[in-house]
Amino acid sequence: MQIIPTSIPEVVIIEPHIFRDGRGYFFESFSEQRFAELVTPTHFVQDNESRSSYGVVRGLHFQLPHHAQAKLVRVVRGRVLDVAVDVRAGSPTFGKHVAVELSEDNHRMLFLPRGFAHGFSVLSDEAVFQYKCDNYYAPDAEGAIAWDDPALGIDWQLPAEAICLSEKDSKHPRLAEAPQLFDYSPTSRL
Repeated sequence: MQIIPTSIPEVVIIEPHIFRDGRGYFFESFSEQRFAELVTPTHFVQDNESRSSYGVVRGLHFQLPHHAQAKLVRVVRGRVLDVAVDVRAGSPTFGKHVAVELSEDNHRMLFLPRGFAHGFSVLSDEAVFQYKCDNYYAPDAEGAIAWDDPALGIDWQLPAEAICLSEKDSKHPRLAEAPQLFDYSPTSRL
């Protein structure tokens, strides 16, 4: 696999090596040993999958610090714009974001350490999205910020009339108004 840095050092793009022949293709989508060597030691404990239609925007979600989650995300069908926002108060990249197109064709994955809000917009007719988490989901630890917070400046690559949100995702606070975030410590485990 190839590791591609982003504008936020802790967030990386992972490009697997694809083996193609007349039958199709094969690639190793995850190896804990290789991931620890190339990215960071991480033990994923939960896998999730969602299916969404064109125009759906999900996010920007995170789990609060006592149940924080690092995530490794990828698309197995379709195409999305995947977004990671640094919500670690005091971080040099606080409030900055990384946006990466993930698709069934490019096979790219994005790693988000703990302390980042996550969301995506669906750019194809349909998308099947998978992600690994290094901590279990805890409903009482849900955190979120507004997907359309102007201070974040995210271009979701969708026309306004196409955007489809859950009722919950339409009501999150802006980053400056979020009641709980993460405290940045360069020595903490992300």
